[in-house]
Amino acid sequence: MTDRLPHEKGFHVSWDQMHRDARALAWRLDGHGPDDGAWKAVVAITRGGMAPAMIVSRELDIRTVDTISVKSYDHQNQSAAKVLKSPDKQLMGDGTGILVVDDLVDSGRTLELVRDAYPNAHFATVYAKPKGRPMVDTFITEVSQDTWIFFPWDMALQYVEPYRGTD
Repeated sequence: MTDRLPHEKGFHVSWDQMHRDARALAWRLDGHGPDDGAWKAVVAITRGGMAPAMIVSRELDIRTVDTISVKSYDHQNQSAAKVLKSPDKQLMGDGTGILVVDDLVDSGRTLELVRDAYPNAHFATVYAKPKGRPMVDTFITEVSQDTWIFFPWDMALQYVEPYRGTD
């Protein structure tokens, strides 16, 4: 058996699909915040969480949006997660009433780092892999651990040669 390249077990997500899935995430979260069902703020884990967080905040009419910048990848290789920029301390507190949004939980290291800082926040991702699944409170779609997700912000439209033949 040969090792697969990332594109050989790929899950391609279009902008339309991301929009639908992020809206579904918002619907799942609607009414589940600690303040009579409302959330105090949305915090996007940058960079991947920015698009879904924008959609979730719009759908749930949450006007307070901040970011936490965490670096855990160098190209396609995962490394130790570290916080590059934290959200507003006064806003965050221990995380109570805060909805933390990311595109994907993979190994769970990024969410573990953020959860340690804000233990009472609610963690939501659009996609989840089995290793990271215990770190997320709410998600929409689970994929296998060996699936590589191609997000729309990483892709460009271009011609692809046919598998067989050239005419």
